[in-house]
Amino acid sequence: MIQEQKKLQAELDKTRADKLELEKDVGQKTIMIQILTETNLQLNGTISQQQDELRRREDVERQLVAANEVISKLNESKARCQKDLETASDYLLEQEQKTYNANKTSLELLKQLKDAEVEIETLKNYIIELKQRIAVYIPIKDDPVDKKLAEFINNYPERSKLKIMFMRESEGVYQFGTKRVYVRVDKDKINSKPPPLPDLAVRRT
Repeated sequence: MIQEQKKLQAELDKTRADKLELEKDVGQKTIMIQILTETNLQLNGTISQQQDELRRREDVERQLVAANEVISKLNESKARCQKDLETASDYLLEQEQKTYNANKTSLELLKQLKDAEVEIETLKNYIIELKQRIAVYIPIKDDPVDKKLAEFINNYPERSKLKIMFMRESEGVYQFGTKRVYVRVDKDKINSKPPPLPDLAVRRT
């Protein structure tokens, strides 16, 4: 009888230990689920922002294509005007009796040519402006560190060298290529540990 009680007690103790282990495992998995859920929400937000930016870029690219088509037509018109102007000049030399009409035609063609050149220059400036509007990095709206980092990246003088983009993990924590970088703003200056770029880190933190 005593042996059976000891055996039952041992089984009960084992069952309690197994229960505690299971409860511990469930608690750990619950925490992991919460972390993964938060990460998933952040990733969904980032994806949504990138999709919006992609749509804006596509719209800018369509405008660039339309502007280039207009410039092409204006260049053709300019070439035709130049050809007509040359023809008019030759005609003046050969037909002196029609000097008045030929001079009038030349003035009109010159005006059209100047107008075309002004319009081409305006469109070129417009294309430059559109290209400048394409952002390299879009910050999180309520994150001052992210906004400051975006301001630095988007105004970087040699943007072609920024081949590795920053990926925000959490407030002040970024993935830069294979490195994790910690960024903060002190007195309106960006500090990072370690610095991913020489110009980014004003000083090591």
